[in-house]
Amino acid sequence: MAETYEKAAGMIRTCLLIALLLPISGRAFAAEPQAERGREVYQKWCTPCHGTGLGKPGTSAAAAHGVKPAVLEQRTDLTPKMIETAVRKGVYFMPRFRKTEISNADLVAIIDYLMHK
Repeated sequence: MAETYEKAAGMIRTCLLIALLLPISGRAFAAEPQAERGREVYQKWCTPCHGTGLGKPGTSAAAAHGVKPAVLEQRTDLTPKMIETAVRKGVYFMPRFRKTEISNADLVAIIDYLMHK
């Protein structure tokens, strides 16, 4: 009888632990596709101007203004609000991007990618 009770108690503890950890692990797995989506959207819309190499006007402008590092993916001073404002309103000669170009969901994905790489 005591052995049956111990097995049942162990099973209950295991079930409770799984129930507590499931929401946490679900968020971790959900964040990976979000960051991957952000990288894809960033590559499409941002890298042509803010990537590495010659002929990248956003990177060249940031370097000329003394922003180091100039490549956005390497910066640690960006905030979600800064990224959102730059994308939606534009900065200097950077154009603004409408929601029909970069959706709100894609903008959130870009922000997540730049904040959590």
